[in-house]
Amino acid sequence: MGLDLGFELAGFEVRAVVEHDRAAVKTIQANRPSIPVLKDGERPAAIEDLTTAEVLEAAGLDVGEPTVLIGAPPCEPYSTAGRRNGKQDYRAGAVMEYIRVIREAQPEFFVVEQVDSFRSASKKHVGFYERIARGDDDLTEDERLGSFFDEVMQAFDATGYSLSYDPEDPKRSVLNAADFGVPQRRKRFILIGAREAPAVSLPEPTCGEPVTLRQALEGLEDPDPETRPFPHSWGQYLKLVPEGGCWRDLPKDLHKTVLGGAYDDPTDPKTYGKKGGRTGFMRRLRWDSPAPTLTDSPITKGSCLCHPDDDRPLSVREYARLQGFPASWVFCGSIAAKYRLIGQATPVQMARTIAAAIAQHRMDVAAKSSSRPEEGL
Repeated sequence: MGLDLGFELAGFEVRAVVEHDRAAVKTIQANRPSIPVLKDGERPAAIEDLTTAEVLEAAGLDVGEPTVLIGAPPCEPYSTAGRRNGKQDYRAGAVMEYIRVIREAQPEFFVVEQVDSFRSASKKHVGFYERIARGDDDLTEDERLGSFFDEVMQAFDATGYSLSYDPEDPKRSVLNAADFGVPQRRKRFILIGAREAPAVSLPEPTCGEPVTLRQALEGLEDPDPETRPFPHSWGQYLKLVPEGGCWRDLPKDLHKTVLGGAYDDPTDPKTYGKKGGRTGFMRRLRWDSPAPTLTDSPITKGSCLCHPDDDRPLSVREYARLQGFPASWVFCGSIAAKYRLIGQATPVQMARTIAAAIAQHRMDVAAKSSSRPEEGL
């Protein structure tokens, strides 16, 4: 409910929730028991299982009455931290179902939050190394990077809403949470649609100097950190990584051992030099910098989020603080589920800024309408 909390802080009221993840549903019910969570029989409903009429009924609204429809369809099909199967991942269909609800519910505005790599999602997945080996000229149109994104944007455009997205300046639709007071470098694609013109302008950065990890965690009481241990096979070597360092700071004779399949083997001309910096591997955080993007789990080798001083991952409560959740917020489920829920959330402060931009847009449009002289007959 990162998006929801941000909108609440900006003065909006959450009327109904569609959420398929059971741990997320329990968390919502523990913190906002008055908000209806739609069900499909006895289980939480996925958006594809619901009619728009059912969603509106739960919210107590008619067609055209919702102020904002907010959503963050599953990001795993497009995330660089996931398998990136794009449209082939069954979860990718959620964004099209979201568009269906927009068309049928006709909210005044809608908001979509997605990972930045959503913009390069293809209709047919091709692995990274296969893509390099084949070259762009040997790819089909469906395999082309961005082919699924183009299809989705055409569907959004067909709703008739004025969109914040500018194809001439696509990077303008990518916001970095660190620019809005979030102690985390987290880039997200944001799309706002307005039922009536003009389009809503995405917010400009509100924070000059980024908030550091030290500043964010100052005063946090977490005497018994709730964490999961790093796997011993590579976690044992984290004690050799200094603050702000990663696998590169290990002795060279350990690189192949700790990187495994991600090792950039100089004897393999097909892949050598093409595996990137992999700075997320064996990463220990730095106190005086913002955290990197929080992922579903801080204990995986490729997205390690080790505490600056202790040989442990960031705790659940530290994760929640970096995402802007209130100290009183209760997370339900296993430790792995709690990490996943927090890591997948939209940072609350960034969501609040987006909500405030919509609220300001509404006031500006209303002010212009009230000051416009009436036309004579």
